[in-house]
Amino acid sequence: MRVINHGVPLAKRQNIEKASREFFGQPVEEKNKVRRNEEKVLGYLDTEHTKNVRDWKEVFDFTVQDPTIFPASYKPDDKELTKWFNQWLEYPPKLREICEEYAKEKEKLAFKLMELIALSLGLPKDRFLEFFEEQNSVIRLIHYPPCTIPDLALGVGRHKDDTTLTILAQDDVGGLEVRRKTDGEWLRVKPIPNSCIINVGDIVQVWSNDISEIVEHRAMPLKELINEQNPAKYKPYNWGKFSVTRKRSNFQKLDVENIQIYHFKIPESELAEKLDGALPINK
Repeated sequence: MRVINHGVPLAKRQNIEKASREFFGQPVEEKNKVRRNEEKVLGYLDTEHTKNVRDWKEVFDFTVQDPTIFPASYKPDDKELTKWFNQWLEYPPKLREICEEYAKEKEKLAFKLMELIALSLGLPKDRFLEFFEEQNSVIRLIHYPPCTIPDLALGVGRHKDDTTLTILAQDDVGGLEVRRKTDGEWLRVKPIPNSCIINVGDIVQVWSNDISEIVEHRAMPLKELINEQNPAKYKPYNWGKFSVTRKRSNFQKLDVENIQIYHFKIPESELAEKLDGALPINK
């Protein structure tokens, strides 16, 4: 969906756009001073992979709260936690201040949207807030450099977001495409400057039990949205572990398919058995 009149001040949007252009315009040697790796997962990267294919883009990631706590590994039995720290350069001037101010505005918008999503599902507007008491928001600046072989490259490959919501700030250039569910055709999203495109992430899809498609939290359908006729379609999973697994694939090509929420989906045959057991038998 698209959001306009979202309340994020235009001046703050313009400030971060200017700072972003200045950051990515620096020599790669400067940007690499805050380069991401498997130990420092926040910062700059120009070799990110999506579904094991390298993207044609540069990114700079930071979190609203610094530091933020995540599982140390993707292994289910490993209870160790680790801290992720933001990395900052001295140039552009006030980069950190500009980014932090903008990030707080976007986070406020995200909470407003979560209230509206809850209402659309017939839930109290504050139903999701309990899941965000110890949360953090990741902000990403993206630069798509000129490409000499545009027909053979994608800025970022097809994917679904492993988050709750993704808020994409729009300019007058565009480039975003969405896949129509009915026939699989890719459609170009018309850019409207200063609007935001909202993508529902994996977590909302699971919480809503597929009504809305695309910690330590366990991502499970909300009890209000499941019953005997509409059983839970996903097994429990830990979002922190899930996210750490996805992060690993940013830095290297994996030998196996990157983890997706459909790996946790309960087979239709099992759902049918549960449904058959719940239906009354007429004698």
